[in-house]
Amino acid sequence: MQDAKAPVRPAGHSRSGANGGDLHIAIIGSGAAAMAAALRAAELGARVTLIERGTMGGTCVNIGCVPSKIMIRAAHIAHLRRNSPFDAGIGVSAPRIDRRALLAQQQARVDELRQAKYEGVLDGNAAIAVLRGAARFADSHTLTVSLHKGGERTLAFDRCLIATGASPAVPPIPGLKASPYWTSTEALASDAVPARLAVIGSSVVALELAQAFARFGSKVTILARHTLLFREDPAIGEAITQAFRAEGIDVLEHTQASQVIHANEEFVLTTLNGELRADKLLVATGRDHNTGGLNLDAAGIQVNARGAIVIDHAMRTSVPTVFAAGDCTDQPQFVYVAAAAGTRAGVNMTGGDATLDLTPMPAVVFTDPQVATVGLTETEAQAQNIKTDSRTLTLDNVPRALVNFETRGFIKIVAEVGSGRLLGVQAVAPEAGEIIQTAALAIRARMTVQELADQLFPYLTMVEGLKLCAQTFFKDVKQLSCCAG
Repeated sequence: MQDAKAPVRPAGHSRSGANGGDLHIAIIGSGAAAMAAALRAAELGARVTLIERGTMGGTCVNIGCVPSKIMIRAAHIAHLRRNSPFDAGIGVSAPRIDRRALLAQQQARVDELRQAKYEGVLDGNAAIAVLRGAARFADSHTLTVSLHKGGERTLAFDRCLIATGASPAVPPIPGLKASPYWTSTEALASDAVPARLAVIGSSVVALELAQAFARFGSKVTILARHTLLFREDPAIGEAITQAFRAEGIDVLEHTQASQVIHANEEFVLTTLNGELRADKLLVATGRDHNTGGLNLDAAGIQVNARGAIVIDHAMRTSVPTVFAAGDCTDQPQFVYVAAAAGTRAGVNMTGGDATLDLTPMPAVVFTDPQVATVGLTETEAQAQNIKTDSRTLTLDNVPRALVNFETRGFIKIVAEVGSGRLLGVQAVAPEAGEIIQTAALAIRARMTVQELADQLFPYLTMVEGLKLCAQTFFKDVKQLSCCAG
C-alpha cells in the first residue's frame, strides 16, 4: 500500500535511480529555476540535493526584481510629491529623501521574502537537502563540491540541473575595471543618492535605475550606444526618450565612452562629444551567463559563443543526464521564464516530457510610463513572411488616461492580414504591465482583433485601451461615446 504522505506520481515518471534507490537529482543554484525544479522533482518522488555557493534565493529576490521594484516605487512616490498632474489643486512640497531609511525598509522586505519563499520552504521539505559550497563537474554523473565549512565532497547524481543564473556584464572600456563603478547590485545597495550619476546602457536595468535615481534627486546622464530600447519597436524608444528628457534626464544617443578615469572621487568619461563628469557611474549593459568555474568540459556540456549552456526543448543539455534552466542558458532573462523552465526541468528529470512555449511571452520595463510587450512586432512578423496590419492608439483616446491627466504613450496592436489574428501588442503607458497579460491571453487563444473588440472591458480602466485599439481596425474611436461597445 502506498504511504498516504507520499507524493502522487503521474504515470510515466520514474523515481528509481541508477542503483534501484530513489532518483537522486543535484541542482546547482537556489534561484527561481533551481527552486521550481527542486520542488517539482521532490513532489514527483525524487531525492534532491540543492547546492548554493552564495546567498540563498538567487538574483531576483536578493539583488534584482524585488529590491529594484521597491526602489522604483519609492522614487515614484517622491516624484508625485514633487510633480503631478493635479498640482494646481494640491499643494506641492519637495520630498526629503533619506536613502538610508529607504534602504533599510527595502532590505527588510528582501530578507522577509527570502526567508518565506526560499529558506523556509527548503527547511520544511524533507526531500530536499541543502549543501553550501561551490560545485563543479567531475564527469557526467558526479560533482565535486568545495564546501564553505572546508574540504570537498563528491556528489554522485542520476540527474543534474544547472541553474546558476547570470551576472552583470562589464564592457571592455579602458580604465573602467580599475574604477569603483557600480553595477545594479551596488546601485541598489547604495545608502546615498549621488549628485551626478552617469549611466552606461540603454535597456531595462539601465533605464529603470536611471529614472529612479533621477527622481531621488540625482542629475542623471544616460550614454546609449544606439537609442533607448533599440531592440523594440522604434516608437517605444522614442516615447521613453521623450519622457526621460521631460524629467530632466540627459539622454545621449549614439554615444559611447572610450575611456573612464576615476580621480579625486570623480568619474571622467571620454566620448566623441567631449568629457562627461559624474560622482558615480552605473554600468548596465547586459548580463553574462554564470557558467565559468563549473568545469563543464569534464562532463561534455556544450555552451554557445556567448557562454550560455545549450539546451533543447526539454531543458536537456548536450549530456542526457544534465539539464539547465534560466539565465545560464540562452532563454530570455526573466524570472518567470526561469521558474517555468525549472518546473518543466523537474518534470523531465523524473521521466516526464514537458516543454516551454515562449511564443506569447509578456515583458515589462518598469519605467514611468511603463513599457509592456507580448508577441511579435511588425518587423519580427514580416521577417517570418507574415503580412501584417497594425493600429496605434494614443492614450488621449483612453478615458482612464484622460481622467488621470496622464496621456503620454500609446497602445499598438499587430495583426495578420486576412485572418485578423492577433500577433503582438506593444504598449507605453502608466501601468502598462497590468495591461499586457490580457493581450498575452488573447494571443494564446488565437483571438482576432474583431473578437477582442467585441469583448466587455470595464469602463475607466487602462486595459480598456486594448479594446479601443482593436476597434480602430474598424472605426474611428474618436466618434464613439465614452463607453460605446
